[in-house]
Parts: sequence; structure tokens; C-alpha cells
Amino acid sequence: MRKDRNKALKLRLSGKSYTEISRTLKVPKSTLSNWLTGTELSETAKNRIKNRIYAGTLKGLIKRNKRQTHLAVQRARKIRTEASREITSPNSKELKLIGIALYWAEGYKRPVVRNGKERTNHPVSLINSDPKIISLFLKFLREICEVPEKKITANIRSYEHLKEETIIKFWQEVTKLPKDNFDKIYYGISKSSKGKKPFNRLPYGTISIRINDTNLFHKIMGWIEGLSK
Repeated sequence: MRKDRNKALKLRLSGKSYTEISRTLKVPKSTLSNWLTGTELSETAKNRIKNRIYAGTLKGLIKRNKRQTHLAVQRARKIRTEASREITSPNSKELKLIGIALYWAEGYKRPVVRNGKERTNHPVSLINSDPKIISLFLKFLREICEVPEKKITANIRSYEHLKEETIIKFWQEVTKLPKDNFDKIYYGISKSSKGKKPFNRLPYGTISIRINDTNLFHKIMGWIEGLSK
């Protein structure tokens, strides 16, 4: 045992930690503590042990953070999956309420004014970059408002670096509208959204769904008023 104690002392003086010495000599750390407690170490040895402890602590923190992140992702995915299963396809009444609320939040509601006077013709219009919102709004228009396909027009606002063919194809698949229903593409950032959202966060630009139907406009405004009571 004396031989192992001398080896342990040499290793400790060289800056080895109890863990390293224990692994090398196969001696329990409790025994090493009895042997080596009070041993005076050089600054070099102290620094090596300190640096190794710091590196081990940092490595442990990184490993723990990665695990916590992994668990957080799994937990979020589980919550979303379970929540998604709670929702079924909306019936007509639910779709109507969803469409009204959606237009209330995102649709164009301000009456058209020219030369200080309100015009008598008002379009139904909703602009967004989220394809799911656009799909839901169109479902509301088709099934609840019974808008004919030929009355639905689409206007795309894009950016110079995006390919026009790709943009049109994407929104055609989302809207299920024929190409003839699409007006020309507008380029650049609108004044209202300038500085609010970087253009590179909108890989397919934004799309405006428009129906020139004043009666429908007023009907939706009436629904919104009814919903707000």
C-alpha cells in the first residue's frame, strides 16, 4: 500500500485530480483523501487542477443544457400534438365565427373615402403572408359566404430577388385559384409594413384576397358588430 501511496503523492504533486489518480491506481477517492489531505501543491499543480475542474464543470453544464433543451423540445412537441388532437374540422357555425373573427383581425374594414366622402362601393379584402390563414379565409368565403370562384381575385406583393414563377405556383397551390384570377405581381415593401418585418422573412411575399362585393362587405361588418356585442 506504501508503494501506491507514494505514486498517489507524485501524481497529486504533478497536478492530477483525485478522480484521475483513482482511475490510474484503482484506489478509492476516500482513501486518497486520507493520504493526501494537507499536501502542499505548487502553483502549476493548483492551476492544472483548477482548470480541469472548470473544464469539467463547463462540460457538465453544456451537457445538461443540451439535455434540458432536448427535453423542452420533446415537451413542446407533445403539448402541440395533444392540443392538435382536441381540434376537429369546424362545422358551418364554427367556420362562420372563425371567418368573422379572422376578418375582424386581419381584413380591410375601413370604408373607401374619396375627396372626403365615403364611397358606396367597398371591397372585401384580406392581406397576409401565412398560407394557413389565407386557406382558412378562402374556406370561409366559399362555404359560408358562397362567393363564386370567378369573383375572387388575388394580388401578390413580392420582392425583386424572388422568382415570379415560384411565387405564383406556391399561391396557386394554397388558394386553389386558377392563374386567371391572379393580377400582376407588385414588387417592394408596402409603406404600412416598411421597417416592421425584414423581407427575407417572407419567402413567398404577401397575398391579398379581394372580392368586389359591397353587399358582402357590409354583411361581414354587420357580423363583426354582432360578434362584438
